[in-house]
Amino acid sequence: MLPLAGAAAILTLGMAAAWACPTCKDSVNTSDPDGLNLARGYFFSILLMLAMPFTLAGSFGCYVWREMRRQRRASDSATEETPS
Repeated sequence: MLPLAGAAAILTLGMAAAWACPTCKDSVNTSDPDGLNLARGYFFSILLMLAMPFTLAGSFGCYVWREMRRQRRASDSATEETPS
């Protein structure tokens, strides 16, 4: 219980430092339209980077599932065609 409380205290005290990287936080002025566009660009690029592993894994999983289903259909139709 004590390590968990210590970790929570460190995270709580360190939140101000983890608000944003210094370059992004200090360089983007929220009252400037160009700064807002830059921040929006960072936001969408981060979303793209977060979604890419899931997209690749899902695409590969879908491909494997379809191939397994195709092979199962082929083996089922081959067993139906052969006379017993």
